[in-house]
Amino acid sequence: MEIPVFTVDAFTNVPFKGNPAAVCLIENELRDDLYQSIAAEMNLSETAFIIKRNMDFSSGVRFGLRWFTPKSEYPLCGHATLASAAVLFYLKKNVNPVLVFETMSGELYVRQHEESLIMDFPLNKPNPQDQHEIKELLKAAVGDLPIQDVCYSPTIKNLMVRLADTCDRSELVSLRPEAESLLRDETTGKINSLIITLKGAESTQSGYDFYSRVFAPWVGVPEDPVTGSAHTVLAGYWSEKLKKKKMLAYQCSSRGGELKLEIRNDGRVDIIGQAQIILQGTLKI
Repeated sequence: MEIPVFTVDAFTNVPFKGNPAAVCLIENELRDDLYQSIAAEMNLSETAFIIKRNMDFSSGVRFGLRWFTPKSEYPLCGHATLASAAVLFYLKKNVNPVLVFETMSGELYVRQHEESLIMDFPLNKPNPQDQHEIKELLKAAVGDLPIQDVCYSPTIKNLMVRLADTCDRSELVSLRPEAESLLRDETTGKINSLIITLKGAESTQSGYDFYSRVFAPWVGVPEDPVTGSAHTVLAGYWSEKLKKKKMLAYQCSSRGGELKLEIRNDGRVDIIGQAQIILQGTLKI
């Protein structure tokens, strides 16, 4: 069996930045263990599998889409969805204005706009979380930095920690939470990812409304460079705090990545970004 495979840098307009995802084009469904083995072999934060439905990859409107980390299947992944749409639009020259992906998180829609791709995603507003219940995990995550809010999204099992506004971007960037400590302090299975976020400083010229970093050792990803799914949580939180429907976000990993967010009138969120296809090849199984 031969499977076309691509590496795509998502949420960036230049190669070797943003978040790399592997994308595989699947003619017929595979066994779950084979999907997982391929993802482990690719060893990126996510491998996306686009599954053909009734029409080919150039003319089809609807596709199946599944995401796997090196360790497990994941319920929602933004950057690998962006990467998948980039392969279909840019390489397969798909002729449709909007693509529909059938996923574990429902139908996701992606369309082109100028140099960007716009993903129509569910908005996952987080709920307040009692800090005392997870004080050891918070200590492992942010040390002695002051915390303003802690929230939890049960839909995608994301814990969000907002640092106090007295903190600055350099303190967020300098955090070095150890994967072993996070795994030791959270064993309930309720958390897939830890988001640490900070309000953007009005005094800077960057224009970013907020910053973030994302750690997911529970699914085999020590730090996720730029993640769209976490921004379904962040958009739900920050839109209420900032009283804004349009926001510009930056994820402060070593690779970095920029996302534009727009809260839709239907209660969903448009996540807007660019992608660069940097590698294509064939898996021989």
